[in-house]
Amino acid sequence: MKRFLDIFMSLILLVLLSPLFLIISIIIKVNSKGPVFFTQDRIGRNNILFKFYKFRTMKVGTPNVATDKLSEANSYITSVGKVLRKTSLDELPQLINILNGDMTFVGPRPALFNQYNLKDLRTKAGVQVLVPGVTGWAQINGRDHNDDAQKTQLDRYYLLHRSINLDFKILLMTVFKVLRAEGVVEGARVSITESNKELSIDGAEGRKVSM
Repeated sequence: MKRFLDIFMSLILLVLLSPLFLIISIIIKVNSKGPVFFTQDRIGRNNILFKFYKFRTMKVGTPNVATDKLSEANSYITSVGKVLRKTSLDELPQLINILNGDMTFVGPRPALFNQYNLKDLRTKAGVQVLVPGVTGWAQINGRDHNDDAQKTQLDRYYLLHRSINLDFKILLMTVFKVLRAEGVVEGARVSITESNKELSIDGAEGRKVSM
């Protein structure tokens, strides 16, 4: 049932939001050099990697280190990128991930492939059996403020209590929190470690995985 709803809703939203996708794509191309989309390896269900899609929000050539290791992280974010990140519109391409079956609307946020501690904690808690989500229980309970242990605890709670009603509640609260930009810590947005430079064509991108 959940997979059916994922396919149905992602298709409807992709069609309805296609004009917005086009407008954002044009603005990104006009605003800075580089591709429209940013792709990244993320950890999916049962710890299998998949390609994760976002709109690009950082400049090409940004040092390939965690954002919190950049001396002036904000200087690497494009002017359009700041708006996209603030409004979470950079996450819209994840509708493609949902349609592909890599993600769902509600579930634990997919960790970066090199977030080994989070991966281990989730595996010990049995959370790796869940399909990653665009938003989740941890997203509405701390987001960027949670450490790996807290994220795992919240993910575990979702694993044990997941239901259509809880998903609906999480979606509604996500909309509310996105509108208020609650829980976003720009300096906490990270992507790739220095030792994994093959990940991205435009260097550091993305945000700290928020649970």
